[in-house]
Formats: sequence, C-alpha cells, structure tokens
Amino acid sequence: MPITAPSRGLILVIEDEPAIAEVIRLNLAAAGFGVRLERDGEAGLAAVSRFVPAAVILDVGLPGIDGIEVCRRLRAAQDWTPVLFVTARDDEVDRIVGLELGADDYVTKPFSPRELVARVAGVLRRSQGVADAPAPLRVGSIRLDPAGRRVHAGDREVSLTATEFDLLAYLMRRPGRVFGREQLLSAVWGYSAVAGARTVDVHIAQVRAKLQDASPIRTVRGVGYAVEPDRSPGSVGPSAGPR
Repeated sequence: MPITAPSRGLILVIEDEPAIAEVIRLNLAAAGFGVRLERDGEAGLAAVSRFVPAAVILDVGLPGIDGIEVCRRLRAAQDWTPVLFVTARDDEVDRIVGLELGADDYVTKPFSPRELVARVAGVLRRSQGVADAPAPLRVGSIRLDPAGRRVHAGDREVSLTATEFDLLAYLMRRPGRVFGREQLLSAVWGYSAVAGARTVDVHIAQVRAKLQDASPIRTVRGVGYAVEPDRSPGSVGPSAGPR
C-alpha cells in the first residue's frame, strides 16, 4: 500500500476492511501524519520492521494472524512501537488481553475518526516525551528518568510502554496523593469516561508486574491509586513537587 507524505510521523494502519482503512487514512493524512496501510497481520509485521512507524493502529479481527498475536510478536521481539487497538468486538476480555500484551490504548468500532486521531496524537506525546522533561524521580528502589524515558528497579532496567511510563511518572511526581481512575484517565490518556476506567486498572497491574516487589503503587479501595512517599534516608523523590 502506498504511503502518504509524512510531516508528523508515519502511522502504520493494519486494517482488513478497505472502507474503514481509507477513512482512517484520510483523517490521519488531514492531521498531517504519513500513513501506510496493510490488510493482514503478516504484512503488518513486515511493515513495522521495514518502515519503523511512529505508531501502529491495529485491528483486532485481522485474517490469519489476528491483531492480538501481532502485538504479542512485536513485544516478544522487544519492539515497543506504540500500539492502538481497534476492535469491533464489544468484549472487555479482548481489550484487556490486548492491553496486557503492551498496547497503549484502544477504540471500539464504530468510532469517531476525530477521536481516533486525537488518541494517536496522545499516544505519540506519551512515547516521545517533552524537551523540557523534569528531573529524574526516585521512590524506594525505583528510578525514573523522564528525559531518557527509562526506568530502573534497583540494578534492573524495566521496559514499559509509553502509557505505562507516563502513568508511573504521573504518580511518582505526586507521592502520597490518591488519584481516582477518572482523574488518571484525564491526566495520562487525555480523556475521561467511566467505560474506560478498567483501562487504568490493567495498566496499573502491568506496571506492578514489571516492577515486581519494588512497585511503590498502592491501591486505595473504592478510591484509586497512589505511590507511597519515599522516606528512606537520602532519597531523591519529588516530595516537594506538585500535589
């Protein structure tokens, strides 16, 4: 499939329904993105390696290798290109399985093309960070470098998706403060909806699993999540940061 001229980065769209793929392409191109279209999982995987896109829009229900398996193979190969799932199945299991594999967000068909473009822009902001990134953060044995987008648990480097990284960073910048799911959706994902609250739970679970016993995130039942303040001597946590 041809590529539209990129200005904001190349987006790979792996979608087997031509009409939907064309609507996505037109809206992304109008927003200044370059677009590459593929219609099946095998071709999509090859295109990720060949074109190194800024992000991937990935249909769950692809023929042959489905979208979940495509994402699984990318993450197994340590390819952390941001992935946004598109699914026609209004089944939370599909969404949760996809997010546990390391997807950054999802939309359900039928969707608003403008919303999809906004979600892509949000994923890219999270993956690219900002030029004036704040100082490194530390809570317990967890060290987070906003500029380098790297996280260490003790001597072990931890691979996080763009969304997982920003979720952890947001909590670590405000140690001790409890945030509800709606607040985290708004602050990290850039939107707020009760239907998306489960997304926060899944990402929190994934961050905890990757940080293992070093995770500083606690659950406040019936409210949300918080990072415990680091009270160890000589800690470099952002205790004086915004609350």
